[in-house]
Amino acid sequence: MPPSNSNETYCTFTLAGDVTAGGLPSEAEIAKDLENSDDNVKKHALKAAIMAMLGGEAMPRILMQVIRFCINSDDKQLKKLCMLYWEVVPKYQDMTSDELMQKAAGQQVSRKLLPEMILVCNALMNDLNHPNEFVRGSMLRFLCKITDEEILGPLIPSIKACLTHRHAYVRKNAALTVFHAHKLHGDHLLPDGSDLIAEFIASETDTASRRNAFLMLLHENEPLAFEFLGQHMGDGISKFGDGFSLLVLELTRRVCRKDPTQKSRFVRVLFHLLGSESAAVSYEASWTLISLSNSPTAVRAAAVTYSNLLNGQTDNNVQLIVLDRLEALQSTHAKIVQELLMDIMRALSSPNPDICEKVLKIAMDNVNSRNVESVITALKRELQKALGDDDEKSMAVRHLLVDAIHECAKKFPHVAESVVGLLMELLSSTERTSFQVAMFVRAIIQEHAPLRATLLPKLVDSLGDITSPPVMCIVLWILGEYTTPENAQETFDDIVKEVGSTPFAVAEEPKDTPASEEPKLVTKNVVLSDGTYATQTSYSSPKPVEINDNMPKLRKMIVANGDIFVAETLVSSLTKLVLTFPAADKARTAKTVLILCAVTKLAETNRAPNVAQRSSYSDCRERCSLCCRILLDPKTRDLLKPILLEDGKKQLGLYLSKVAESAPKKTKKEDASKTAAQADDLIHFRQLKSMTVSGGDVDLDDGSDLARATGYDKNTSIWDKDNSHCYPLSGFADPVYAEAIVTVHDYDIILEILVINRTANTLADLTVELSTMGDMKIVERPQSNTIGPMDQKTIRASIKVSSTETGHIFGSIVYKDMVSQEQKLIHLNDIHMDIMDYIRPATCSEELFRSMWAEFEWENKVAIATSITSLKDFLEHIVTSTKMKCLTAPPGEGDTSTFLAANLYARSVFGEDALVNVSVEKKEDNDGKLAGYIRIRSKTQGIALSLGDRITSVQRGIPQKQ
Repeated sequence: MPPSNSNETYCTFTLAGDVTAGGLPSEAEIAKDLENSDDNVKKHALKAAIMAMLGGEAMPRILMQVIRFCINSDDKQLKKLCMLYWEVVPKYQDMTSDELMQKAAGQQVSRKLLPEMILVCNALMNDLNHPNEFVRGSMLRFLCKITDEEILGPLIPSIKACLTHRHAYVRKNAALTVFHAHKLHGDHLLPDGSDLIAEFIASETDTASRRNAFLMLLHENEPLAFEFLGQHMGDGISKFGDGFSLLVLELTRRVCRKDPTQKSRFVRVLFHLLGSESAAVSYEASWTLISLSNSPTAVRAAAVTYSNLLNGQTDNNVQLIVLDRLEALQSTHAKIVQELLMDIMRALSSPNPDICEKVLKIAMDNVNSRNVESVITALKRELQKALGDDDEKSMAVRHLLVDAIHECAKKFPHVAESVVGLLMELLSSTERTSFQVAMFVRAIIQEHAPLRATLLPKLVDSLGDITSPPVMCIVLWILGEYTTPENAQETFDDIVKEVGSTPFAVAEEPKDTPASEEPKLVTKNVVLSDGTYATQTSYSSPKPVEINDNMPKLRKMIVANGDIFVAETLVSSLTKLVLTFPAADKARTAKTVLILCAVTKLAETNRAPNVAQRSSYSDCRERCSLCCRILLDPKTRDLLKPILLEDGKKQLGLYLSKVAESAPKKTKKEDASKTAAQADDLIHFRQLKSMTVSGGDVDLDDGSDLARATGYDKNTSIWDKDNSHCYPLSGFADPVYAEAIVTVHDYDIILEILVINRTANTLADLTVELSTMGDMKIVERPQSNTIGPMDQKTIRASIKVSSTETGHIFGSIVYKDMVSQEQKLIHLNDIHMDIMDYIRPATCSEELFRSMWAEFEWENKVAIATSITSLKDFLEHIVTSTKMKCLTAPPGEGDTSTFLAANLYARSVFGEDALVNVSVEKKEDNDGKLAGYIRIRSKTQGIALSLGDRITSVQRGIPQKQ
């Protein structure tokens, strides 16, 4: 069925709506303005006519006015508007009743051109023969949009004549016009079009003209294109330009797809195009060569080109695309990627964390015993560069590098010694990086015993540089657990030197500040630039006293900061070291007891930095008492010495093995060998089914076919999925009904608004005016439309999102009733953008989770109020409703505990981290109801508040069992 109006038939452009301000003029006003001698008035009138016809108005009087008063103008802009008008104007006479009956019966009906189109064709021919090359070229480009054989037929001789024009702009557009006419009506209008273009391309010297001519041969006469390529293959294809080279690659793929035996004829061309200066040509040549040949030489050449593109391009998008190609290449040609691994790792110099992450992923997949030394050297070099900057991106890259080094050290323990020196320097860096390094060192010492003799002295030397209390706790625990009896006394003395003398006296701050230290009001006379005197009044404050702090870092954490956790770890490590001594040492034992007493006294002062440490006073006193009994009571020492010295290592070993088991494993080989279907499975041929099947029978293939076509599984309702983001904007009783389907594509929101005219009147200038709240910006506003009686229209709008925050889209519909000539307004319902559209489940280590939890400043605390009585069911309900990943192992089937604590993690499409801690308790005195809190932390306020609102709204619901 052909389109119903000229707009759908001919329109291939958009026109700025500056003429619609104040409403469009009537047909009589437009016709009168076209008679004006001023070209600017004609332009405005012609724009108004085009806009009105795009809105569905016929305007038959305007055609003759344009022919009379605009067609012979020399104004270039007016000529361009005339071309747009020819494109949108109806060119055929209305069909008679007999013709409509014949068309309804399915017969072919030939429509007749309007008589006025003869004058239009004459005007088009005059422009094709115009002495100005701009006019000729513009007309040739316009003819590429005309599909009517009756209009193109008389213009063919003039189009052919333009192929020999002296100006390249005319020739290149003439080649495209010949291609367009030959594709549509080649048998009638241009039977010799291919031969004509073959002669043209043989003598053509312009790059763009040759490219357009080859484009026609590629699509219309492939043998001639192949013949031309064979004649000039030895001359070098790259000299014909980038556009021509891309067409050659398209021809290569097309020919080899039809006839694979032709691959050998194109190999030389592909190798030649690999060295093109154009990044687009070399990239296309690379993947074309890989798709056509599995030869190691060809794949290696393509991989080298990818590597050169990766290091030669500065655009992040180009680098990410090339990295995706290399990642796909390593699954089939891993050895070749391993050979180029060092060239690929040069991309680590990019400041973009996404690029560095992809490069490191490829590097870790291809590292082996032969290249691990080179990989470690490159990682160390990049890590040293990243140490110089403290911005957020450099910190992210630094974490990725440390993780990569850790993975290399786990796979190849002999390289750990070469990197541990550099990593020790990071123990004094930012808390997140130093904590990551400390965990890495702890795992290396536990899993690789031969390295302990090298790493433990370096840890002792780094005690004076560590500034993070959690890192200090890890280092002290390592020294207490793994120090050998031969080195125990020396390690003990080094730690005690860092601790200093006892007791740990904390200087109290003076209560009264001297009056001399308060700001003073100073008044003095000054001389201005013009020589006059003035009075200047200012406040003077005393200079801050610079404190020359030479206190060791460990003592400062305990004495100045009052960190009870560091103090507990210290006394535990010293006790372990005393137990490790080869012989009894009363002096060092007494020193340990003094430190124990000093820590207990310090805990009583209640100067801890946070509530958690202040509340742990009783634990600290109990821990110190136990250590004193072990040191002073021989029976207690003999009983607890094996537990104190051995159980810690065993528990760490179990923890590391559990972490290794829970880590995601690579399943590429398993996926590749997975059986899609069994050999003896039934095969259903729907075409061979009996035609006598009753209407009530169910076709068993419908569900699987539909699932394969749409990507939905059998447990998902397609109707619910499609309509979950469909929002009614107006009511059924409104004159205009509107509903919107919202589609979220990461940073973009696409609105498809269905507008239905429920009245018997035509609605003109109907506009959907939208506004937003939150970090959303409308980048494509809906255009004005004219909707007929009981008609409908789909309007699109595009919105850009910049952060993960709950937003609102609201607006109204404004239109003009053509019968009553009244301007009317309909307010629309708000569209609430859910944060779940931006949240993606993600995973991270528990150490990284803790460091981010301590670093993020925005927290939202939600009290648990739900009708769910099972701890496990409540956790699963929260995880499912928030699209988060549970980092904590869920309780088992037989678990009867009444308390549950779990960590959830997710990342937004904007790279924002969302941390959730669920602490819930089942109280027996509360009728078995759950109580507790859910705490959300993030770096930004929006995601914390929005996620809290989401949890509050869903936690009361009872999850439905599948």
